[in-house]
Amino acid sequence: MRTRLQRETWLRHPPRATVAAALRPWLTDPGSLTARIRARCADFGVRVLSQRLKRPNRDEAKLLGLRAGELAWVREVLLLADGRAVVFARSVLPRHHLRGAWNLFHGLGARPLGAALFADPRIERQPLACIGLDRRDARYHRIAAALAGQRLPSRVWARRSVFLLNGRALLVSEAFAPAILELPA
Repeated sequence: MRTRLQRETWLRHPPRATVAAALRPWLTDPGSLTARIRARCADFGVRVLSQRLKRPNRDEAKLLGLRAGELAWVREVLLLADGRAVVFARSVLPRHHLRGAWNLFHGLGARPLGAALFADPRIERQPLACIGLDRRDARYHRIAAALAGQRLPSRVWARRSVFLLNGRALLVSEAFAPAILELPA
């Protein structure tokens, strides 16, 4: 079953008035975020927070063309640079895509998903979109809990995009912790 993507509700470009200039390249670089972070630290790692079937957020389900209440495989991880969390990443894969095209999801463990996505030339990335998440959004609180110990600004910027493989979609969202700005430019 091919995915019928709905219109993206996040922003196409980060607003210059509210996004720090140093963060803009992180939000807009269409390349591998994993590779970008690895190039700026001595020790890159992934800490898996959760990986299970659950209901995606309403906007995620809508974007992926899922019915209300439909389950998806949701993976949440922290990307670590020299032991410090710099990104909270969330991947959402419709349950009916777990077998076949997106079989790479099985057994991924603490390996970065980004490395696998950019290694396969058959995978097509849709345009990036971004959003500023604040305390009114449940995702902000999930990110704050995952980044325990890091003080968050009033708005956490995130980006997301859909990856397509044989017409089947995988949504990847990445929220940037303040520590991302401590990495070399």
